[in-house]
Amino acid sequence: MTNTIDVAPRTTGMTDTGLLILRIAIGAAMLQAGLIKAFDFGTSVEFMESSGWRLPAFGAFMVTAAETLGGIGLLFGVLTPLAACAVIGAMVDAWAVNVSADAFWSQPFNVPFLAAFAAAALLFTGAGAISVDERVFGRSRVSARAAVGLLVIGVAAAVVTWIALNGTNPIHFTSPQG
Repeated sequence: MTNTIDVAPRTTGMTDTGLLILRIAIGAAMLQAGLIKAFDFGTSVEFMESSGWRLPAFGAFMVTAAETLGGIGLLFGVLTPLAACAVIGAMVDAWAVNVSADAFWSQPFNVPFLAAFAAAALLFTGAGAISVDERVFGRSRVSARAAVGLLVIGVAAAVVTWIALNGTNPIHFTSPQG
């Protein structure tokens, strides 16, 4: 009795093209957001300071680095799981900034929310064959366990950053009082 196993390719050409398109969209958006902050860093610091953040320069540096480096990583598909983790962390906090001033359901699911979910999708699917990860490292995705771990790390980093540097709970069921 002979057992044969058909080994299917990890992804198909259409899937790889779709992943490339998703990586370009999210990577370019994150890179742009990070570079805007980098080239006008003082404004980023002022925004965080006026919003009540402790250590606003440190917070601005963290979000600038996460968006810029995460954007580059996603754009080129290099160290994609780590890039996605950075983007998830930055975007969860960006989403929290948007919803912290009102009841959280009163704001639409906005760009940071969508970017975080797109990064999470790339975390689980991998970068695809058209990526530096595949060409240099020979693999375009990590195990499910590693993907879940990096997702938890990204969200946890956002929560810890928010609590440590902002000191408030961004989720409100009613509008915060004055």
